[in-house]
Amino acid sequence: MACVLVTGACGLVGSETVRVFTERGYHVVGVDNDMRKYFFGDEGSTVWNRELLREDCPDFVHYETDIRDYAALERVFLEFGSSIECIIHTAAQPSHDWAARDPFTDFSVNVQGTLNLLELTRLYCPDAAFVYTSTNKVYGDAPNRLPLVEGRTRWQPASDHPYAEHGIDESMSIDQCLHSIFGADKLAADVLVQEYGRYFGMKTVCFRAGCITGPNHAGTQLHGFLNYLMRCAVAGRPYTIFGYKGKQVRDNIHAHDLAMAFHCFCQSPRRGEVYNIGGGPQANCSVVEAIEACERRCGRKMDVRYVETNRIGDHIWWVSDVRRFRQHYPAWRPTYDMERLFDEVYEGLAVHPVLA
Repeated sequence: MACVLVTGACGLVGSETVRVFTERGYHVVGVDNDMRKYFFGDEGSTVWNRELLREDCPDFVHYETDIRDYAALERVFLEFGSSIECIIHTAAQPSHDWAARDPFTDFSVNVQGTLNLLELTRLYCPDAAFVYTSTNKVYGDAPNRLPLVEGRTRWQPASDHPYAEHGIDESMSIDQCLHSIFGADKLAADVLVQEYGRYFGMKTVCFRAGCITGPNHAGTQLHGFLNYLMRCAVAGRPYTIFGYKGKQVRDNIHAHDLAMAFHCFCQSPRRGEVYNIGGGPQANCSVVEAIEACERRCGRKMDVRYVETNRIGDHIWWVSDVRRFRQHYPAWRPTYDMERLFDEVYEGLAVHPVLA
C-alpha cells in the first residue's frame, strides 16, 4: 500500500491531510510530538485531535517524533523507505510573536526540521512528492506598499490595481522588506524546498497560505485567527485588535481545501514549484468584519479592546491569487466561502468543547 508521511499530523492542517489521504486508500504515517502545547500552553495542545484520528482512521500510525531529531526521524524513514510516495510537511512554529521571543527554537523547528526532512527524503525516497506548508509571510511587509484605500470596514487596493480582482500572485518580491523572525525562518525553509527541487530534481512544492482555518483548530491569541476569535466570542472572553483600525484583511482557506490541494499535487507532482494558496476573492474578511460575523452567531456583542500598535510584519491586506495553481490543477477549487467557514468554526466549538 502506498504510504504518506505527514508531519504535524495532529494539528489543523495535518489532521485534515491524514483524513483526506486515508479516505483515498493511502497508509498514513503521522509525526507529531505536540510542540504546539510547548508553544502556546494547554489550550494549544493537539493531543485530543490525535485521539480523534485514531478513532476515525484505524490504520493511522503515529510517532511522537521531534522533526529536529535527525536520528529519530531517520528511523521512521528506514521503516517505511521507498513505500513513501508523499511527504506532507505541516509541522511548524507558526507565531510571529513567539518566534521573536525564542529565535533559536523557531529556527530549529522551521528550518532545521525542514532540512532534516528534505535530506531524508532525498536519501530514502527521492521519487516521493514533497509538500511544504509555507506562508504568505515569506513576502514580509511588501504587500503593505500596495496603494490601499480605506473603506468602512476594510482596506483594499484601488479598483484599477492589478491585484484588486484576483489577489496577490507569486511575482511579488520576497526581498527588501521586513519579514519578522518567523517570516524569515519560513522563507529560509521555503527556499530550501525550492532548491531541493531545482538542484536535486526532487518533486517539491511550497504552498504559501494565508490564514488556514477549520473546526479542528486549537486557536490561541498568538496563532489561529478565526478559531481564536470565535472562541472569545463563544466564551465571552476579551479580544484584542492590534492596529490598522481592525480593517486589515485576512485571506482564509479551510484546511480540507488545502489538504485537497496537497492531494492534487501528489497525483501529478512538479519540481521546485511555488503557489500562493488561499480562499482567494471568495473567502476573505477584515478583523472587524469577522467580529461582526461572530457576534451574529453568538447573539451578543463581543468585549473588544484596541491597541494602536500593529504586530510587526502584519499584512494590511492579503488575498491570495490562486489562479496559477488552478491552471496547473484545474480539478481543484476552494469550496468554502466566509459564511460557511464561520458556521463550521462556530459549530465545531460545540462538537469539541475542549476548544471552547
